[in-house]
Amino acid sequence: MLVVLLRTLLLYSFVVIFMRIMGKRQIGQLQPFELVVTLMLSELAAIPMQNTGIPLVNGIIPILTLVVAQIVLSYVSLKSERVRGIICGTPSVLIENGRIVEPELQRLRYNLSDLLEQLRAKNVPNISDVEFAILETSGQLSVIPKSQKRPVVPDDINLLTPYEGIPYSVIMDGHIIHKNLIKLGLDIPWLQKELEKLGIENPRQVLFASVDSQRKLYYQKKNSTSGGIGH
Repeated sequence: MLVVLLRTLLLYSFVVIFMRIMGKRQIGQLQPFELVVTLMLSELAAIPMQNTGIPLVNGIIPILTLVVAQIVLSYVSLKSERVRGIICGTPSVLIENGRIVEPELQRLRYNLSDLLEQLRAKNVPNISDVEFAILETSGQLSVIPKSQKRPVVPDDINLLTPYEGIPYSVIMDGHIIHKNLIKLGLDIPWLQKELEKLGIENPRQVLFASVDSQRKLYYQKKNSTSGGIGH
């Protein structure tokens, strides 16, 4: 029993490390060859887990071989557009200039019900509002609405907006994230001073806190149902 437990933990660790090396894509974003590698890795790892008579190295070597092959294919497809087209395929235009491209639907065996479902998932219930719909190589549908149907943005009315940037988490579950404070050009005394203004004596009382580009502090205390913004 102990041997099985150790083999399982070891193989699990190897698979997690190898998957991490291969990249950060989610299942829905994987290219076909990446999905094949993922499925084969799980199968190869499961065999030595179930059968203790198989040497552990016999499971690790095929897994390592697949990972190396996947990395090589990814690198080659990154450098060569032609190879990338062969391995990953190319995007397909399903709606062009507001008209459904019927031959492309037939070639991909992509029916109208699937197309309408994907459009609804993109909050575009009316197909007449679509200028282009492109089926990406990952299987995701990219929708470009007609210019008259797109939301108004500040640039459309020549409105200048201030730079926002992204907020940085500075406290998570009571722990201060020092590297983010450094990125913001802030330090612990500043953070403690801001917390004291809010009646918080110890960062451990804070479930989450973030600071935006305007140095405004958002926080939520532990066991609290609401948050607030410091000044």
